[in-house]
Amino acid sequence: MDIDGARIAATVQRLRHRGHATLQDRLHRVRATLVLSVQAGLAAGISWLVAHELLGSPQPVFAPISAVGTLAVSVGQRFRRTVELIVGVAVGVAVGDLLIFLLGTGPWQLSLVVTSAILLTVFAGGSVAILIQAAATAVLIVTLSPAGHNLEIPRFLDALIGGSAALLVTALLLPLNPVRVLNRAARPALDLLADQLDEAADGLRERERDKVQHSLEQLRDHKEEVASFDEAIQGAKETATLSPARWHRRNELTHYAEAADPIERAIRNASTLIRRAITLIEDAEPIPEPMPASMGHLAESVRLLRHEFAVGEEPERARERSLRAVSEAAQAYTEGVGFSGSVVVAQVRTIASDLLVASGVSQEEANRLVREAFGDLKQKKHVESEQPERKSEPPSNGG
Repeated sequence: MDIDGARIAATVQRLRHRGHATLQDRLHRVRATLVLSVQAGLAAGISWLVAHELLGSPQPVFAPISAVGTLAVSVGQRFRRTVELIVGVAVGVAVGDLLIFLLGTGPWQLSLVVTSAILLTVFAGGSVAILIQAAATAVLIVTLSPAGHNLEIPRFLDALIGGSAALLVTALLLPLNPVRVLNRAARPALDLLADQLDEAADGLRERERDKVQHSLEQLRDHKEEVASFDEAIQGAKETATLSPARWHRRNELTHYAEAADPIERAIRNASTLIRRAITLIEDAEPIPEPMPASMGHLAESVRLLRHEFAVGEEPERARERSLRAVSEAAQAYTEGVGFSGSVVVAQVRTIASDLLVASGVSQEEANRLVREAFGDLKQKKHVESEQPERKSEPPSNGG
């Protein structure tokens, strides 16, 4: 009975923890979308007010639909989305009203109108967004036409008003903080890279192949994190361009805009490093302690980069930690590594270079700093080396 009671208590505790985690996750999602929700509600109300009260549109259905549709699309594409909404509405109105005038309304007319709107949009080379909008507009035209006639221009104006209201809300009334958006979007990609480098380092230190393999599997599935980061950069640029209240943040966006590509390269190169670390363990090659330590320094460099970007500081500490990772890799190399170990060392250098570029250093300068950090330590470790070519090297300034 005691054993059963303990099992039941453990199960209840796990369920309670799972429910708490789920609740926290839901609250986090609510907080993340709170501003967007308020923006959508405000834009819908403004668009209806303008279309119905100021312009006298009797059924301004397309105004709030266009407003919400513009805001629902990914940030960074809202201006283009507004244009697509208007074009899609124009196509849907033209096709729908023409065919209704010729054929009347009914189920088969609805099918024909939607099919024709889609084919016309595809023929004209329209995007998926325009295609969907044209089809949806055609449906509304057919279903709403008995309640009103000669509404072609108001329908078109409704779409224009709705999209404009959405841009007005995002640009002037309730603009997002672009830097905060980027901080939130960059965190998953950077945390993923740092956490898996740490896990792989621990697995390498303990010669636990499965742990290193797990970190590789986690790192391989990184497309969503990187895509969210890229999308957020485009959204931040759009906000900083459209919103006068955010114009002063343009310079702060430069770091992130230039960091996206090298961060993605660092993730890919980390996958190569971890994959080779698995082979290293399988082949029972030597693992000098500085090798996993260098990977840990890379992980810490990523975290420092994220923090210094978030607080608006020059990422000096992140750069210093990247170079420490290179120095540790050099020490591991001098202590003796196998073939796979030498590849791991080379990848540490490559990732460090990627992180330096992400921090704002030029590629040429990053390569030079990595060579110095690697060569200086090798030179110090080989002051009494038996290698003839090392004896002829001049003394290092940095020791």
